[in-house]
Amino acid sequence: MSLYVMKFGGSSVGDTERMKRVAKRVVEKQSEGHQCVVVVSAMGDTTDELIDQAKLLNEQLPARELDMLMTTGEQISIALLSMAIQQLGHEAVSFTGWQAGFRTESDFGRARITDIQPQRVLDALSSNKIVVVAGFQGMSAEGDITTLGRGGSDTTAVALAAAIQADACEIYTDVDGIYSTDPRIVKVARKLKEISYDEMLELANLGAAVLHPRAVEYAKHNRVPLIVRSSFNHNEGTVVKEDAVMEQGVVVSGIAYDKNVARISILGVADIPGVLAKVFGTLAAAKIDVDIIVQSGVEAGKADFSFTVALTDREAALKTLEGIRTELPYREVTSEENLVKVSIVGAGMVSHPGVAAQMFSVLAEQGVSIKMVSTSEIKVSCVIEAGKLHEVIQALHTAYNLDTEEQAFVGGPKDRR
Repeated sequence: MSLYVMKFGGSSVGDTERMKRVAKRVVEKQSEGHQCVVVVSAMGDTTDELIDQAKLLNEQLPARELDMLMTTGEQISIALLSMAIQQLGHEAVSFTGWQAGFRTESDFGRARITDIQPQRVLDALSSNKIVVVAGFQGMSAEGDITTLGRGGSDTTAVALAAAIQADACEIYTDVDGIYSTDPRIVKVARKLKEISYDEMLELANLGAAVLHPRAVEYAKHNRVPLIVRSSFNHNEGTVVKEDAVMEQGVVVSGIAYDKNVARISILGVADIPGVLAKVFGTLAAAKIDVDIIVQSGVEAGKADFSFTVALTDREAALKTLEGIRTELPYREVTSEENLVKVSIVGAGMVSHPGVAAQMFSVLAEQGVSIKMVSTSEIKVSCVIEAGKLHEVIQALHTAYNLDTEEQAFVGGPKDRR
């Protein structure tokens, strides 16, 4: 008897009819002789609606109370799904994140899991029950309810799969696998049969929305096989695992993009030891993630350098830098928006020279200037202006032999919780 963790996102349980479809899918899995743990997100737009209500009462959105509020969405989902499963004649029990044993840090809104004590889950499984667990949530050592932040339900599912030693973790969404790029842009994008943890982690970090990076990290660290598949059909999905078979003649596995990018430049700062440590240490203390860093030159003992942050962190980053100006004088700080980071990813890049040069050539043919570049063994990222994003993605997809004649697009926006 195999043990599966099945995760369903908000669009998969968006209304009662979809909830019934999920219940039927889970019952079918158990009827095939498997044990099932189901992790679900809040229904549809429930979380956004709760936040909108909260803003009408308090625009500041106190972090602790917001977590208390937001976790109610998943509790509605687990109760309703358990009822739907029971209506089909199968035993089911619902658990909140803390009832399922999730212990977290006290960092409201983006708490990290510190420990999982899944005994109640294991006990219910031993009684042949289907266990339904609320994603996205846990409890701190102080006894406060916390949320895991963006992608939290994916992370819940994979972490729980590792804790109970499940045979696989299936992520059900509204697309039937992982594609070579966004099929809404490239209609002939190909569905991948399998992809390595490292490639998937790069794609997830670079903007691919199907899986959250933290979930992939958990899967890689604990060797949990991930299967991404559609909740609306029974098509074979994509397997994410340690060693994926590389398709003959394909060096690049996928192309990702991220519109949540801003470039910040610090101009005329003293070129002395410790400057970068001060700048980026201060940004880190403010919990602002920095991506690409480029020093553009030194003149008369003064240096200029640029870096990228999430567009949503732009204002906080500028405010943080203003706060250290007396300690670290600089001429000025500038910022730029309307940018996108386009990336190619593939394990085959390690042994194939010229992959980056080909990307630069494609961008040049599209008349696109490259503002910043970042590379690793299996990826190349370029920050460009956002205006020609679709043309660039399509040209790169063709250049790296990723086009297929199959129609790829399946559904709407991807689940992120």
